[in-house]
Amino acid sequence: MTFNLTVSRPLAALSLVGMLMLPGLLFAPQALAQQTEPELLPLPLEEVRMFTEALERIRRAYVEEIDDKTLLENAIRGMLGGLDPHSSYLSDSDYEMLQETTTGEFGGLGIEVGREDGYIKVISPIDDTPADRAGIEAGDLIIAIDNHPLRELLPEEAANMMRGEPGTSVTVTISRQGVEPFDLTIVREVISIASVRSTMLEPGYAYLRIAQFRANTGTDLEEELQELLAEHGDLKGIVLDLRNNPGGVLQASVKAVDLFIDEGDIVSTRGRLDGNDLSFSATRGDTLAADVPMVVLINNGSASASEIVAGALQDHGRAIIMGTQSFGKGSVQTVLPLDETRALKLTTSRYYTPSGRSIQAQGIVPDIEVDDAFVTRRSRSVGQYSESDLQGHLEAESGTEEVDSNAEMSEALISAEEVLVTDYPLNEALNVLKGINAFKPARNRPAGSFAQNND
Repeated sequence: MTFNLTVSRPLAALSLVGMLMLPGLLFAPQALAQQTEPELLPLPLEEVRMFTEALERIRRAYVEEIDDKTLLENAIRGMLGGLDPHSSYLSDSDYEMLQETTTGEFGGLGIEVGREDGYIKVISPIDDTPADRAGIEAGDLIIAIDNHPLRELLPEEAANMMRGEPGTSVTVTISRQGVEPFDLTIVREVISIASVRSTMLEPGYAYLRIAQFRANTGTDLEEELQELLAEHGDLKGIVLDLRNNPGGVLQASVKAVDLFIDEGDIVSTRGRLDGNDLSFSATRGDTLAADVPMVVLINNGSASASEIVAGALQDHGRAIIMGTQSFGKGSVQTVLPLDETRALKLTTSRYYTPSGRSIQAQGIVPDIEVDDAFVTRRSRSVGQYSESDLQGHLEAESGTEEVDSNAEMSEALISAEEVLVTDYPLNEALNVLKGINAFKPARNRPAGSFAQNND
């Protein structure tokens, strides 16, 4: 992969892809984005005069005395908050919180959130965190915290309310489509996230789960895959699960894609400032399991860096994308320090997939749409029978013991009301991989070409 990184100003500008300053989430520095000091643009004098007039009237007439520092910081917050849901002002406490969360351990709930219609919207809960175990789902709206309404509250302000000492509790009021608003009381924990885990679904079929992209996620993914290959030999298929992955470190997502393709673009960013136009490409020789069929699972909780991975693998025809349409977070935020303790978190560019697609507000559309669902195992019908049930049937030549079909039927009827709740999209992904292996045409298939043909 190729990218240029430089540091400017007393503190390096930290580029954050797909991560909001919110509680219960882990943040890591992504790229040290090159920033140059542009020429100062002329100010609109009439609007500046109006601003100073408003400032003076507030200072003199507001019901309580308020210091100039607070007024001006509130003005900056409002200016950034009016741009988009992801730009914000980082005061000294906010900036300290950002630096704290990059350590990977902090007290919170474990959710990635944004803003929608004036409320706080859950992008996704993080695996095995208090929010995840409490049943919070992607798409939920948090309308109150400890009975404090959140209408028009900034995500960062809601973050401060949900963060706290581990062991303390917080009550969030959830609005979910199709049900009445309800309260969940959740105990805060130290959030320490393992970003990558793996297992074998069946012999030959590997499962890789990325919960979010941290600085070391690419390396962790490589190690997990190498261990699977070393322990189980050649693989027949890989499922890469990016569902409810809110994003994270840009370079980690690039590294993840680089493990599965040997050449070509992975992602590019475009912005207005010099240094914001970056291109990331695959490196020859870094590829693992290049010929192994692959399915990537996404859903509405897959955002930003996870969309980079899904989009790149889809554009290169390296994987079949399954699930539901992703979140559509296709912008890059850069932390621009104002001094040692305060900074701006500003949207500075958009990112694009190898084919030039912008994901912003559109997301990744899966090749095969698979909704979350319950799978019910049907019991054997009373009227269902087989050859062995017929009177006078021929015995099997193998000498195997005949199964008591009546006992089998009884057992099936006893368990008829049992419902098997399972991961339906994952099962479907596994079935697709089995189908690819079952269908072996005479001609050799191009290495790594497993995506649907949309012609």
